[in-house]
Amino acid sequence: MITAVRASQRLDSRGNPTIQVDVKTSKGWFRSLVPSGASTGLHEAVELRDKIKSVYGGKGVETAVKNVQDVIGPALIEKGFDVRTQLKEIDQFMRKLDGTPNKARLGANAILGVSMACARAGAAEKGVPLYEFLRGEAGVEGPFVLPVPFLNVLNGGVHSGNKMAFQEFMIAPVGATSFEESIRIGCEVYHRLKEVITAKHGPTATGVGDEEGFAPPIVLPQQALDLLETAVADCGYTGKVKFAIDPASSEFFRDGLYDLGFKQETRNVLTPPGLGELYHQLIYQYPVVLLEDPFAEEDGDSWTEFNKTCKIELVGDDLLVTNVERLRIAREKKACNSMLLKVNQIGTVSEAIAAANLATSFGWSIFVSHRSGETTDDFIADLTVGLGTGHLKSGAPCRGERTAKYNRLMDIESELKATGKPYQYAGENFRFPQNL
Repeated sequence: MITAVRASQRLDSRGNPTIQVDVKTSKGWFRSLVPSGASTGLHEAVELRDKIKSVYGGKGVETAVKNVQDVIGPALIEKGFDVRTQLKEIDQFMRKLDGTPNKARLGANAILGVSMACARAGAAEKGVPLYEFLRGEAGVEGPFVLPVPFLNVLNGGVHSGNKMAFQEFMIAPVGATSFEESIRIGCEVYHRLKEVITAKHGPTATGVGDEEGFAPPIVLPQQALDLLETAVADCGYTGKVKFAIDPASSEFFRDGLYDLGFKQETRNVLTPPGLGELYHQLIYQYPVVLLEDPFAEEDGDSWTEFNKTCKIELVGDDLLVTNVERLRIAREKKACNSMLLKVNQIGTVSEAIAAANLATSFGWSIFVSHRSGETTDDFIADLTVGLGTGHLKSGAPCRGERTAKYNRLMDIESELKATGKPYQYAGENFRFPQNL
C-alpha cells in the first residue's frame, strides 16, 4: 500500500527542469526521474510546463509537481492500491483522474513519474528485481535477454549545432558474445572515432550533441557513415559492428518535401521518393541494419511505399509514439515493422507495456529508447530486459545519464550469471530475440 507521495523539481541532462517523484510503501521510499524529448511527435502525451518565461525560460514543472503532491498522491493513498499487483489499475486510475486523452490536465510527466516509482515499489514489495517485476507485468516468458546497445556516436539534426540534417548515427556491436563485451567494443569504437574526427577535422570538431555523440562539421550522411566505417575497421571490428540511422525526418519536412539543408544557408530539397532512394543507397553501401523515422509522421503514404522494398528494421517513432491506436493504424497501412518504445511518449508504464505486447502480436520488433533530455534514472534498462526487446538505444557511452543505463545492464547481466538464471545476449537476433 502507498503511504506517501512527494515530488520535486530537478534537472535533466540539458539543464532543463524535470519532475522527480518519490513513493513510500512499507519497504521504504522509491524514486523516479522523468526524461524529456526535443524531437517530439505531434501525438505524444503532453508534458506539462509552467510557461512562466522569467523562470527557466518557461520550462519549469512546478505545476506538475503540485499536481503530484496535491491531486495524484492523496487520491492514490485514499484508494489503497496494492503496488505488488495493481500497477495497471494505478495507471488507469491516474488516467481517469486526469480526464483528457493525452494527459494534458495533470501532465504526462507527473503521471509517468508516479507510475515508474510505483513499479519500483511493486518490485520491492514482491522481493524481485525491477526487470523481473516488469517481465511479470508483460507476461513475458523464456530466458532473459540482454540487449544489443545501439550507441548514438554521431549527432546531427536538432540534437547538435552542426549542419547535418540526419539526427543520429548509431553503432550496434551485434558480433559481441555478451552485453559487457558489446559495451567494451562500443567504447573502443567511440574513442577511436574521436581520433578519426580529430585527424580529419581538427581537435575542435569533437564537441558532442544532446546525446553525447560527436557533432563534427559534416553535412552528408555518407560522410558520417564513412567516419564510422573507418573507426570500426581501425579497431578490427568490421562485420561485428553494424550501423543504424535515425534521420528524425519530421524536423526537416516542409510542404510535402524534405529539406536536408534546413540547418544551412542553401536548401537541399528532396521529394519523398528521392529521399527513399537515398536511404536505399545508404543501406546498399553500408552495413545499416535499422532505420528509424525515415519519413515524417504526416507522410504516411511514403512510409507505406518505402516499407514495400525495405529489407531492414523500419522503426516508427513519431509515427507511433508508443500508442496502441497509432500502432493499429500503422499496421493497417503496412507503414513499418518495428516500434520505438519511449515510456514518456505515452505517460504510464502499463500503457508502454501494452504497446509492446501489441507490437509483438503484429510480429514487429521493439526498440527501447531514452530521450535527448535524459536523467540518471536507469528504468529503461530494466524495462528492456523485462520485455526482452533485444535492443535499446541510450546515447553514446559518455556522460552519466547515458552510461547509467549501460552500467545497469552490465549489473543485470552479472546478477543473472551469479544467480544461475537462464539468459542470452541478443546479438545478431536483436530484432526477434524470442527466436534465440
